[in-house]
Amino acid sequence: MARHGPNEPVPPRRTTALRQLASLLSNPLTVTLLVASGISASLGEWTDAALIVTVVALSTAVNFAQFHRSQRAVERLQATTTPTATVLRDGRWQELPRSQLVPGDVVRLVAGDLVPADGRLVEARHLFVQQASLTGESLPVEKVADPQAPASPDPDSPHMVFLGSSVVSGVGVAEVVATGPGTVFGALARRLAGRPPETEFERGLREFSHLVARTVVLLTLFVLSVSVAVGRPPLQSLLFALALAVGLTPEFLPMVTTIALAQGAVHMARRKALVRSLPCIEDLGSLDVLCTDKTGTLTVGEMQLDRSVDLRGRPYPRPFALAWLNSRHQGGLQNPLDAALLQQPAPGWPEQEKLGEVPFDFDRRRASVAVRMGAEVLLVTKGAPESVLPCCTHYETCEGIFPLDADAAGSAAEAVRELSRAGFRTLAVAWRALGPEEASDVDVHTERDLVLAGFVAFADPPLPEAGELIRRLQAQGVRTKLVTGDHELVAVHVWRSLGLDPKQVVLGEELARLDAAALEQVAEEADIFARVSPAQKHQLVLALKRRGHVVGFLGDGINDAPSLHAADVGISVVNAADVAREAADVVLLDRRLETVHDAILEGRLAFGNVLKFLLMETSSNFGNVFSMAGAALFLPFLPMLPHQILLNNFLYDLAQLAIPADPVDPQLASRPRRWDVRFVQSFMWLLGPVSSVFDFLTFFVLLRVLHAPEALFHTGWFVESLATQCLVVFVIRTARAPWRHRPSPLLVANVLACVLVGLLLPYSPLAGPLGFVPLPVPYLAFVLLATGVYLVAAELAKRLAFRRAGLLNG
Repeated sequence: MARHGPNEPVPPRRTTALRQLASLLSNPLTVTLLVASGISASLGEWTDAALIVTVVALSTAVNFAQFHRSQRAVERLQATTTPTATVLRDGRWQELPRSQLVPGDVVRLVAGDLVPADGRLVEARHLFVQQASLTGESLPVEKVADPQAPASPDPDSPHMVFLGSSVVSGVGVAEVVATGPGTVFGALARRLAGRPPETEFERGLREFSHLVARTVVLLTLFVLSVSVAVGRPPLQSLLFALALAVGLTPEFLPMVTTIALAQGAVHMARRKALVRSLPCIEDLGSLDVLCTDKTGTLTVGEMQLDRSVDLRGRPYPRPFALAWLNSRHQGGLQNPLDAALLQQPAPGWPEQEKLGEVPFDFDRRRASVAVRMGAEVLLVTKGAPESVLPCCTHYETCEGIFPLDADAAGSAAEAVRELSRAGFRTLAVAWRALGPEEASDVDVHTERDLVLAGFVAFADPPLPEAGELIRRLQAQGVRTKLVTGDHELVAVHVWRSLGLDPKQVVLGEELARLDAAALEQVAEEADIFARVSPAQKHQLVLALKRRGHVVGFLGDGINDAPSLHAADVGISVVNAADVAREAADVVLLDRRLETVHDAILEGRLAFGNVLKFLLMETSSNFGNVFSMAGAALFLPFLPMLPHQILLNNFLYDLAQLAIPADPVDPQLASRPRRWDVRFVQSFMWLLGPVSSVFDFLTFFVLLRVLHAPEALFHTGWFVESLATQCLVVFVIRTARAPWRHRPSPLLVANVLACVLVGLLLPYSPLAGPLGFVPLPVPYLAFVLLATGVYLVAAELAKRLAFRRAGLLNG
């Protein structure tokens, strides 16, 4: 470990405290302000320079502390979903974090595993590996053991397996020869390292940032030009313009977003859903289609053997006995059906010796084992009825063995239909005796001329609450679609058992005949997709995304990985196949549909709180900055000193820090919400001017009624602007009347404390250095009245904006 380091192909980029602090201090506006402050100090303006540096330092410190704390919380959560490997250590097989592997370790591979490092195969049986991430080849390739062959970095080497690939079928044991950056995948990842594809949430943030940047540049250049044109000192004009730019820039947005998403991740973890990437929480809030299998989500998820029957559906114990034998000796992918078989009492076979195996894969959909019992050698095959029956030439009943003619095949098909119609998951079981030569080397060609013993049927009762949850999701704007490889009659039985009416059922063979446009239409309309292949699941997800939906996909199998990766939000379970869990954005500790429902609601709550902050920042800040820009045209002095603007902005930002912990209006969380920068822009243009109207009214009272000198004007407007823009959060935070949805006590305390600080500053020892003077009582009465009227006007403007955007009912 000391020589090679942890087994990470690309060392995880952890945001260290120093790097985060450097990022905050390197903000262009911050750097420019600090440089301008240095120039002021060199010209003797020590007080202004010290005040500006102090406010910038306080703002950076608060931003850093909150952001750093949230990042640590997220990293602790993500550490619980690290990939593992089955390693031979201290003489026994054990599960260890993949990062702990070193060259020389011996690892075991089974279907569904991610290959944890580059290794040389010392054992392999029918091992097929998907290594498209290394070669671009979509088809699995067969690997064979050759312990004496030299290690090779060539992915086409048949005796080598590589990090970044996954096991499709078979079993193997490999000796690790390279880890971390020394692997083929590690070298490739370093060359191609870059950002992952942009999520809808990140795209919305980028568009919003462009909107703010355009507004900041235009207003700053305008104010700077006007100030210099009317003869004000250039340095003071620059500081004033920069302070305005800081006032309009939502510099706390990354921090508030991270806090909101981190709190959402913590809440989801308490509800047994672990988030692997923060942006997916926002995408959960936008999700409007959920594709899911039925096992464990719509059903209890605990398979129980219900019956063992012959091809005519009559009770017959031999299919169970043979199926038990197959599961007992199967070395590849284990599933709940195998577990259900092995939970039953052993059927009384004599001593057995496993001679060979043809592991399960998703093309054949069956598994076979060759077992010696005394002088007899049997090949026992079990799998999906439609994959086993074509391999059979005979069938058996309690009366004997008979040719599998057309009538018998029809009886078998009818027995499968009846079992499926009753909601049973059904496996066909077949066998044949093997000669000495065949027994030594079984493969897929050995699966022929089989004798059909019958069927074993498994029950997985529907979850009583699943139907109500699907109806609740539908009412909240999320449509659930059942996508399964099972028989359509089983799928329909489960759907109806939940009290749901399937509008349209589509089979995989029907999907195969559709063109892209027709596939999109069918994906939109149908509720149930049965007998679908892994490729068809993937195509369905992509078709729904092309229709403009935000798609969630819930799966846990090897064949679900492409669909999990293609979905906007991939959801898997903690005991899923490695390849599925690594492809997912959310990992469930509890597979129940209720956990998914709770995760979707958490996503909406996080989205709602980020939206609150955006609306606050753009509307209030834009109004104040617009007022300052206007005042700069006619006032003989600056409407507010640069350090006063920065202090005002700092107190205002502090007041908003509690927004991520504020409850979201249920009306805003009742439907999926998607980024709409046009709505934010229209909200800004509607509410901003309302704020400016009251600012100009304040100017009139200060100049014409009180005949305020410069210091009194600065103080009066500082107090009025801080009170109005802080208190309006109680209006903007809800789509309805403020008193109908109460804010959190923390938000109330935070906002009122910041307003109180602003009111007390003119009467404190800091008044002189800050350039404040005590305010007359009549003006304080005016501020109280004007603030109340402003909040009423803001409520009316907000309702108009929300109604235009369709966010307000009634």
